[in-house]
Order: sequence, then structure tokens, then C-alpha cells
Amino acid sequence: MVDHRAPGALRMRLIIPGWASRARILFAATAAAAACVLAACSGPSMTEISRGDVPVSKETMSMLGRKGMDVGSPIFIRIFKEESELEVWKARDDGRFYHFKTYPICNWSGNVGPKTAVGDKQAPEGFYRVSDQQMNPNSQYYLAFNLGYPNAYDRAHQRTGHALMVHGNCKSVGCYAMTDALMEEIYTLAREALRGGQPAFEVHAFPFRMTEANLARYNGNPNMPFWKTLKQGYDFFEKYRMPPAVAVCEKRYLVNVKFSPRASVRPDDACPPFYRPSFEPFTPKPFEQQIAEERVIVPGPKTRQFATVTAPNASQPSASGTAFSPVYGLGAPVETGSTSAFGFSQ
Repeated sequence: MVDHRAPGALRMRLIIPGWASRARILFAATAAAAACVLAACSGPSMTEISRGDVPVSKETMSMLGRKGMDVGSPIFIRIFKEESELEVWKARDDGRFYHFKTYPICNWSGNVGPKTAVGDKQAPEGFYRVSDQQMNPNSQYYLAFNLGYPNAYDRAHQRTGHALMVHGNCKSVGCYAMTDALMEEIYTLAREALRGGQPAFEVHAFPFRMTEANLARYNGNPNMPFWKTLKQGYDFFEKYRMPPAVAVCEKRYLVNVKFSPRASVRPDDACPPFYRPSFEPFTPKPFEQQIAEERVIVPGPKTRQFATVTAPNASQPSASGTAFSPVYGLGAPVETGSTSAFGFSQ
């Protein structure tokens, strides 16, 4: 008899391997496609989200929340050369600024004393403002913002130089260099404040903490008149916890002044009549004393130490241009009075 099942059996044996091969091919193709998709997602997402758009970290958001600070509220930065420290302060709903963190400056070049010329390798000192246009998410030093040197004060004294930054990479030729990780946090905080409506944030760069004891150590230094003016800004913030309004005329900084809306304020011209607003000194609420006094010091490298800093023979101060005043936002403190003046002495 002819076994009619044999051909069928043969056919089944032939068909089964065919489907198995197709399955293996289909599986391989699917896996390859999935790998391509994953590669496309992981690759472009890392590049499409630029360094400048990295979200504020969960740890930073947690710290902001604990201190009662909004991520988009105004920011204020102070730099202290000799101590190699950069402070970030954030405004709260009372219009006053509260300490967020103190970061170590990994590196800065030159010595105490202002920058005066291209090539002197000095890091700037003075009152500066940083707007959105000065933020650089594509810096070759990871992330950066331009201090705005030379400002109007610097230009009034024919100071030269450009592209003086706060940036990452811990390398400096006239800039203030942070580690990349710390620069990322500082940059995102500044970015969110600008996105939150702050037109520009103040950066006050000091040679050292402007105490009487520190000034006495440099008694006789040619920069002393300039530093005493910077101290006015330092003392104002220490007392009121607000960055002062700063203007320039007669080639000098004017701290905490207001002019008539029609006044013409020019860095090289005589100062028009002005007055100094009065404010209530900063007094924290009893239940917020701890937040007001808390100082979070971030650990990190400092390549410049006191022993490496000497007092240079530097030239006299400079002056910045048109008047400007910071926008405090939120519940800004109310002036309590004023003192009239038609000039000033230092």
C-alpha cells in the first residue's frame, strides 16, 4: 500500500522549518528595529536637550522648597575673590533675599584688585548685571554667563577686555571658574529666575569679604578708594538683604540712589540731584530665624588659597554707565523715607 501520509508528513516537515525561519527573521528584524528606535531616543535626547535646558535637579527643588523659595523668584549673586566663594541668594515673598548656598570657586586668575586691561589676567571686581542675552549654554567651558565687563563704570575709566565669565571647567584666564556640576546648578537657578520674569540679575564681585578687618590688611593699597565704594554695596545688602540700586556718574559708582525721571545720568558727567531711599532693616520673623541665618556651604575644590593671593599695585577705580536699579519682584520692601543729596564724597 502507498502510505498517503508520507507526502503530507514530508510536506509538514518542510513547512515547519519554513515558519521557524520566518519567525527567527521576524524576531531579528523586530529586535534590530527596536535597537534603532532606542538608539534614536537615547542619542538625540541627550543632544536635543542642551546643557542649558537641563531641568533643575530634584535635590535643588527640595532645598528651595525647604527654604520657602520659588524656583522662578529673583536671584542675587555675590563673589568673594580671596575666599574663593560664590554666594547665591533668592528672594522670598517679603521681597528680601535669603541665602541659598555658598559654592567654592574652583579657580580664578590674577590677584585682588579690579581688571583694567586686556591681557592682565585679572578677574573683574564691581557691580555687574546679567541678562538672558549673557547666558551661554554652549560654552566651551560647559556652561557660562557673561558678567558684562566692561560695564559703564569700567568704560568710563578706559578699561578694556571682553568675555569675562562665570563658567565651568575649573580653568580661568580672567574668569571665575567653577566645577561643571556646581556651575550646572548655578546656571539653572539663574536661568529659571530670568524665565520667571527677572529682567537681569545682579552680580557683585568683591576682592574679599568687605569687613573693616579685611580692609585694614590692605591699608595703603591704591585700590582702597574703589574698594570703599564697593563696601557701600556690601554693607547695604548686609543690612537690608536687598541688592542696592546702583548708578554711575562723575566716573564713580553711586549706591542706593534715585534720580528724577527726567534726569540725565551719564558716567562721565556731573551727577544730577539725587536722593537716597530709606528702608527698614531686615528683621526675620521669629519663626523664620533659622532660615534667615542658615548657611549651606557646598564642599568642593579651591585652587586659590589665601597664601597664593597678594595685594597688587593696581590702578584707581572706574565707573559704569547709565543708571540702573534692580527689580526685586514679589513683595518688594517699601521705602520709609529718603535723604536728599546733590553730590557725594567718598
